[in-house]
Amino acid sequence: MPEPKLENCDTENGASMMDVFIIGVTGGIGGLLAEKLRSRGDTVHGLVRRDAQRAELATRGVDARVGDLSRMTVEELAATFGGVAAIVFSAGSNGGSKEITKAVDGDGVVKAIKAAHLAGVERFALVSVLPESWRERDLGDDVEYYFAVKKGADIELSRSGLNWLILRPSLLLDGPGVGTVSLGPAEFHGHITRDDVAGTLAELLHEPRIGRQILELNTGSTPIDEAVRANVRWSY
Repeated sequence: MPEPKLENCDTENGASMMDVFIIGVTGGIGGLLAEKLRSRGDTVHGLVRRDAQRAELATRGVDARVGDLSRMTVEELAATFGGVAAIVFSAGSNGGSKEITKAVDGDGVVKAIKAAHLAGVERFALVSVLPESWRERDLGDDVEYYFAVKKGADIELSRSGLNWLILRPSLLLDGPGVGTVSLGPAEFHGHITRDDVAGTLAELLHEPRIGRQILELNTGSTPIDEAVRANVRWSY
């Protein structure tokens, strides 16, 4: 399989720089990812629902566009993407009402995939969820529906023809990351900070040899950059 390419990237002092669009840029993972990408010299864009959010993000160097994902057409969403190198979908209902889950985690992902095709953006990373999450609990109907919709979104992206990446983190915690993880095609369900998820995502986006893969993420002892490189699939 040919190696995926990072398009629309510049290089400075040997480091690649990217234009990245984050759907969910005001969320826990999306906001941290924006900071980490900016610190690497990347240009970050995002989608927000209010002008006040756009103005606040501008003070942090993030170019946000105002729009409601659930109401935008595919054409309108594609126009906001512009010529970015990668799209990250980190928005989510977190197991809220079925209506919100369907609109964001389900229909929102499908719409973003179609918009990516229309805009000619090949690289698409989706923050999903470990299927085993909370299996030890007695889950309500809304949360069970959330898991089903997230699985459906994973399937949609994996069949999209894009240069996709699905990242399934463990139970999300706040607080500073430790910089070490366990990353691979199958991981135990534990917990991980949003900071380490964002750090892993930033590293994955800058590794063009990782594509069309589902990776699961948990706490661990391997430095993030090493964990990412260990998941490169070499062609012989």
